[in-house]
Amino acid sequence: MVLLLLTGCDVPGVYRPARPATGGPYTFYVSPDGDDENDGLSPEKPWRTLDHANGVRYQPGDRLRLKGGERFRGSVTLGQDEAGSSTEPVVIESYGTGRATIAPRGTSAITVRNTGGVEIRNVSLVGDRQGLREGVGIAFRNSLPGDRRLDHVRITNVEARGFQNGISIGAEKDAVAGYSDVRISDVSVHHNLEGGLVFYGPEFDADRPAYAHSGLRIERVKAYSNTGDPKSDERNTGSGITLGSVRDAKVMRSVAHDNGTRSAADADEGPEGIWAYDSTRVVLENNRSYRNRTGSRVDGGGFGLDNNVSSSVMQYNLAYDNDGPGFLIYSGQATGAHKNNIVRFNMSWDDARKLPEYGGIVAYGSRLTNLDIYHNTVVMRSEDLASSEVAGKRPPALRLRDGMRGVRVHNNIFATDGGPLIEAQSSYKPSTLRLQGNVYYSTGPWSLEWGTRRFKALDLWRTTSRQETLDGEPTGSSDDPCLLGLAAPTTDGAGPMNLVPDCQDEVPVGLDPEELGVDVGPLDYFGNRVPQSLTAGAAQTRTADDVAP
Repeated sequence: MVLLLLTGCDVPGVYRPARPATGGPYTFYVSPDGDDENDGLSPEKPWRTLDHANGVRYQPGDRLRLKGGERFRGSVTLGQDEAGSSTEPVVIESYGTGRATIAPRGTSAITVRNTGGVEIRNVSLVGDRQGLREGVGIAFRNSLPGDRRLDHVRITNVEARGFQNGISIGAEKDAVAGYSDVRISDVSVHHNLEGGLVFYGPEFDADRPAYAHSGLRIERVKAYSNTGDPKSDERNTGSGITLGSVRDAKVMRSVAHDNGTRSAADADEGPEGIWAYDSTRVVLENNRSYRNRTGSRVDGGGFGLDNNVSSSVMQYNLAYDNDGPGFLIYSGQATGAHKNNIVRFNMSWDDARKLPEYGGIVAYGSRLTNLDIYHNTVVMRSEDLASSEVAGKRPPALRLRDGMRGVRVHNNIFATDGGPLIEAQSSYKPSTLRLQGNVYYSTGPWSLEWGTRRFKALDLWRTTSRQETLDGEPTGSSDDPCLLGLAAPTTDGAGPMNLVPDCQDEVPVGLDPEELGVDVGPLDYFGNRVPQSLTAGAAQTRTADDVAP
């Protein structure tokens, strides 16, 4: 029999169960049919309560295992003197059949403070009414001084619902460092008040950005029905996945939908499905974001690269039926830190349903520089707009606003049913913003707004604006891109599935990327290798014989 230390106190007179006197690491078990007088070291002699288990000072390699299919009141907290390492993490998980459920009393379910080396897997976290306002399903917090990030976080096969935020990872107080080597996969965060999955850090300093978190990989996360707080009018609430103050992050094969439905009506900021701010080297790829809403007149879109984002890519994503833009690239701060970003091989279908002042793709902002938007397919139909307040005002496929320079838009398909193909705030010169090789197609009257002028034909706009030319030759087309299902895209629960070229010999050929000095990457929207001769839009149509080796 292993000897247990029966006295262990952080505060005189307060009992704290201790680890066995020798050896380790240990696996501790908790079950509703257990007893806190047990040693907790086997499924046959488990502890009964989380309050008891929470008193252990966990060390590298320890495991806390909760009986699957059972519900546990209380919470789990790991402090600075606990947890593990990348090679010997502390693990919180279920055992037996199914997930264990942690149901805290008006607070967070699992809190990890000022420590790393933690893995959480195969558990459900359910908040109560007070937890919806004040709690977090899983909270990682670093408030330590200095710039050392805490290493190794794993969250897998977890559900978090009924909290202020489902999962929240942040650098707080005066800290500039958060966490590194973070992997979050197969997670569901839903029906939370303010957000599903959230990263945050210190206020952005353009001269010395902290980027509190680094090395993030987020995969197969479902973030939905995170409603937003109708009482919060000073900040945005109701987003699915939010990346703030991160470096080297990738979000892939994840879904955000039906978020922001109760966000504040008079807020100056709104929610988005999946977005980043104050970050660098972020990749959003192979994700879907749809039916996201906003209670106000701002945001409510699918994807976004917001303030102070640099060297980042949005690719192979699908956005549809969002209140706001399908894809937003925006800088509201004149820091010069929003630069060198790429938006490519994405699809946007019937976005800006509530807010036609946006569009399928929207780009604007203070000192936003070096932005490439290419090989995207944007379809905007106005017959089915979300509310009567937008009746008669149709959102454009592409909206461009002032404040940018070094912007290139090429080889995209922009299609509408009579709404404007582009709405540009000013008559941009090619030295500021250049459009080349795009398809501008309308099933209704052809319309493009360029500054104070409205054009009804591509040729006249090209001559007037000096856009859509390359080496003195005309580029671009208003021909039918021959998209299957353009009038009525079909869905199978994963969004429009037939917005693909149906007559490849007639699809307008895009400009050669080498002529434009652009690396288009290896794949198109559907994961096919890009051919030697590219067509416009997100889906390529060439045969295998035409594929580059």
